[in-house]
Amino acid sequence: MAKTSTVARSKKTPKFKSRVVRRCFRCGRKRGYMRDFDLCRICFRELANEGEIPGIKKSSW
Repeated sequence: MAKTSTVARSKKTPKFKSRVVRRCFRCGRKRGYMRDFDLCRICFRELANEGEIPGIKKSSW
C-alpha cells in the first residue's frame, strides 16, 4: 500500500504533462499498472480470480 500522502499528491494535476503518475485506484501502486483497467497487476489478478471483472477469465490449455 502506498502512503496516503503519496496517493494524494499523484491525484493533483501536475505542472507539466510528463509528470503524470498513474496509480492503482485500489492500493495506490504505481508499478505494474494497467491503463485499461486502472489497476495494478496484483489487484487485477485478485479481482479476475474472484470474477469481479466482466469479460476476464483465467486461461487454461
